[in-house]
Amino acid sequence: MIRWQVALKFFILVPILKISFLGKRHKSMKILTKFFFSAALSASVIFAEDVQALEAPTGPVILVVSGKLGNTNVGDEAHFDREMLKALPQHETVTHTPWHDGEVSFVGPLGRDLLEAVGAEATNMHITALNDYAVDVPVDDFMTYDVLLAMSANGRALRVRDQGPIFIIYPFDERPELRNDITVHRSVWQVKRIDLK
Repeated sequence: MIRWQVALKFFILVPILKISFLGKRHKSMKILTKFFFSAALSASVIFAEDVQALEAPTGPVILVVSGKLGNTNVGDEAHFDREMLKALPQHETVTHTPWHDGEVSFVGPLGRDLLEAVGAEATNMHITALNDYAVDVPVDDFMTYDVLLAMSANGRALRVRDQGPIFIIYPFDERPELRNDITVHRSVWQVKRIDLK
């Protein structure tokens, strides 16, 4: 999105500069200059509103997003503490999983909301856990399904001993086609990093 903003400014402002010089001789050119200048300002405002600046984390960082992203807050990465993730829209998924007895109510932001927050420009994600377990997950999974970055289960915050602080939960009950080994391997717990590729 940032690239489009820069490109738009370039293609609008360059003609403006040329027209400005000609405008000294031609009154009609001055009118065109004002028109294009107004259009450029309006476009800049529109695109600027679409780009969400990330606040710097104030608490312990529990998730780092790196790679192909447009919105950062620490160098070229996006760092999130728990409160920042809780500030994203929260969703509940009630489902059975291969790791729990009975139904569990998970709450956290959707994966696609996180991708939107960081301005993701990727097609694949390399997700790493605290124990360095890592797996590649297509971005399409997050866009197609309500994949949750669960931070609580049955009303209790997920601790490291509970497979937290972040557990990727697919809607297994709602989408039975997800009950397969591939999806199970993509359901990373104790997530610490997502690298966008």
